[in-house]
Amino acid sequence: MISYQLYSSRNFPPLSATLKMLGEAGYQAVEGYGGLYQTQAAVDELAAGLKANGLSMPTTHVALDMLESDPDSAVRIARQLGWKKAYVPWLHPDQRPTDAAGWRGLGARLQKAGAPLRAAGIGFGWHNHDFEFMPQADGSIPQAAIMEGGPDLEWEIDLAWVVRGGSDPLAWIEAYKGRITAAHVKDLARKGENEAESGWADVGHGTLPLGRFVAALKAQGAQYFVNEHDNPSDDKRFATRALAAAKTY
Repeated sequence: MISYQLYSSRNFPPLSATLKMLGEAGYQAVEGYGGLYQTQAAVDELAAGLKANGLSMPTTHVALDMLESDPDSAVRIARQLGWKKAYVPWLHPDQRPTDAAGWRGLGARLQKAGAPLRAAGIGFGWHNHDFEFMPQADGSIPQAAIMEGGPDLEWEIDLAWVVRGGSDPLAWIEAYKGRITAAHVKDLARKGENEAESGWADVGHGTLPLGRFVAALKAQGAQYFVNEHDNPSDDKRFATRALAAAKTY
């Protein structure tokens, strides 16, 4: 399923206009993020907007502190919005471990935090950035340690962040067959280009062999392919071009 990460449009309010734009562009699914769930009124408005525009929300990002402090709310929101998968997407730099034991501990913490969602039938796991692929002083790679510490964790792989972290997505896709259940399909501009957009490119208009990556992911069972751009200057342009490209993969 091709989806759209709503974070890509965070700088283009209101959300109601974004959902209308995506429905008209031909999307059938979107992915949420933690900032959308601050109040029940916001969740209700989101649910209504999804329904009005023929959109579903099979996957989402969710904050670790929400899961740990108010798991009942997370499950309630999941049921209201129809989540199938939820992924924790971030850890602030001052909270990041510095060795293999610490990253394995994070994996165990994630596994525990996600238990209520898993009990409700919702897949749960981690979404990467680049820091998970940077070797620690003891030689360990955080992403591998996270997955080791949380053996039931799923993974939403962000292909472009893996590359920015200096690693090869194909090697990780091969190593974690069956555990990568979703992917952020994101592209990188050529060096020196798109600097106003933080070096990202519209899906299919950058340098990454996304077709090869998506084919490998489909072969190992990934179900959800989420178009994302972290800093587009025009979200409608990005959404439209990304959907056209994604349909060719």
